[in-house]
Amino acid sequence: MAPAVPPVPGLQFQLESYAGKVKALSICWFIYAALSVALGFAGMAFAHAFFSGTFGPWMRGPLPPTFLGPALMHLIWVAVLVRGALAVAAGWGLMERTQWGRIVAIVAAILSLLKFPFGTALGIWTLVVLLGYRNSTLYEQL
Repeated sequence: MAPAVPPVPGLQFQLESYAGKVKALSICWFIYAALSVALGFAGMAFAHAFFSGTFGPWMRGPLPPTFLGPALMHLIWVAVLVRGALAVAAGWGLMERTQWGRIVAIVAAILSLLKFPFGTALGIWTLVVLLGYRNSTLYEQL
């Protein structure tokens, strides 16, 4: 029979503290996803009203149609939805404490660094909490 490994002092406290950080981080990813999609829809509605000429009484009709305009609008719609879906997947994966959730959250954090100020703050916080040998070991033990 193998001798019992003595428990590491304070490990249970470290795991509970780290689990709380991961849960708070996952909730923030859900909030970021909702805000990102809501603000994306508002911005796209504003852009659609502006380009269609229904923005206000001072506009003299719609802007001349171009080939690039509708294609660009559709591409932005897709980008808004993909960004929201990636943030929801990161939040869900972290809430369930899955290994793929950690990877998705790291990818989402790197991509969100460009969205100043909230995406940058959330991205830095995510990278600090999930990267590093100590943190990856704690995440695996959750």
